[in-house]
Amino acid sequence: MELLRNAVRPYAWGSRTTIPELLGRPVPSPHPEAELWMGAHPGDPSHVIGPDGTEHSLLELVESDPVGQLGVRCAEHWGGRLPFLLKILAAEEPLSMQAHPSAQQAAEGYAREEAAGIARDASNRNYPDPTAKPELVCALTEFHALAGFRDPDRTVELLRAIDTPGLTKYSELLAAQPDPDGLRALFTTFITLPQPALDELLPEVLDACVRHVKDHGEFDAECRTVLGLGETHPRDAGVLAALLLNRLTLHAGEAIYLPAGNLHLYLHGTAVEILANSDNILRCGLTPKHVDVPELLRVVDFACGDMPVLSGEAAGRSSVYRTGTPEFELSRVEWTDGDRGELDLHGTGPEILLCTAGELLLCADDGTKVELHRGESVWLPASDPGVKVRPIGTEPAHLFRATVGTCID
Repeated sequence: MELLRNAVRPYAWGSRTTIPELLGRPVPSPHPEAELWMGAHPGDPSHVIGPDGTEHSLLELVESDPVGQLGVRCAEHWGGRLPFLLKILAAEEPLSMQAHPSAQQAAEGYAREEAAGIARDASNRNYPDPTAKPELVCALTEFHALAGFRDPDRTVELLRAIDTPGLTKYSELLAAQPDPDGLRALFTTFITLPQPALDELLPEVLDACVRHVKDHGEFDAECRTVLGLGETHPRDAGVLAALLLNRLTLHAGEAIYLPAGNLHLYLHGTAVEILANSDNILRCGLTPKHVDVPELLRVVDFACGDMPVLSGEAAGRSSVYRTGTPEFELSRVEWTDGDRGELDLHGTGPEILLCTAGELLLCADDGTKVELHRGESVWLPASDPGVKVRPIGTEPAHLFRATVGTCID
């Protein structure tokens, strides 16, 4: 049971206040800070801080002692690799629109690109590793996202509500086939429009969205989102694709699970994110990075309907966000004002514990004690004894617990 020092990723869409404030650093930061990574990702592994203040890469610890750090079952199943990565996500501006492959798609794509001799760090590489990348995002603040394809009938209503001469043929295309195949056809048409046609259609659509907002129309949130995306990406087909996705507002404690093929776009807010330890991303647009349309179309799942919002299965102070994915499971623990009760943790695999509010005292069965303050996290290897957790003082405290999924075959 040791504290972690974690890497901050400074992507342009990040916030200059959220992560510095969480970590107790000066606000604002000199540059946007988008993600705080906790785990053993090769690109930016956490460092374990020993009792004497010395630091060791968590990645190197796992590689040198996979059974001791991960446990026999996890080490064997994942080839000596920690299968999850935990993050704080601080989105001040929208990310790219993207989807992630299944395990089979990732393995096949990785093998193809290896055989083709594409460097793993090449800008046009789709599959830098052979693993799936499911993810779950749990809101810490109000969190806005687009995720999954909206019910086609509802999307037809939206498109007709902002109808323009140039848009009519596309809305009627979906109206004639309001099912996943119709969505595939319309989505494919949108993202493959020649640039001159896109440059003609997009201003029409944006003007129609402005009118809809001024008229207090039913699809206000959707239109405002498209207008924002159109302002920052004025010639991008992803703006049109955004019209087809569910527009979600998550409140603190609510989560969405994004399995393979789910097309999504995080818009704004702060969240805890847990995902498989992979870099495989197929981008749709709203980014200067590589977009491989044929490969994207092979990966995207056009199943449609409302996107499920998870509140977690409650058990006392804990809520577990069950997804069925073997790579990870996320739990949220909340102590209310004045609650000083203990949480007894007796896991059989590796865990990362993250404090997002208040202060906590962790007491291991061997007598080791660690204080965990807001923004701090600890690594619990599989070989560690059980741990008891309770708040320090009477203030509310929040803890996120990242573990390996319980459904390993």
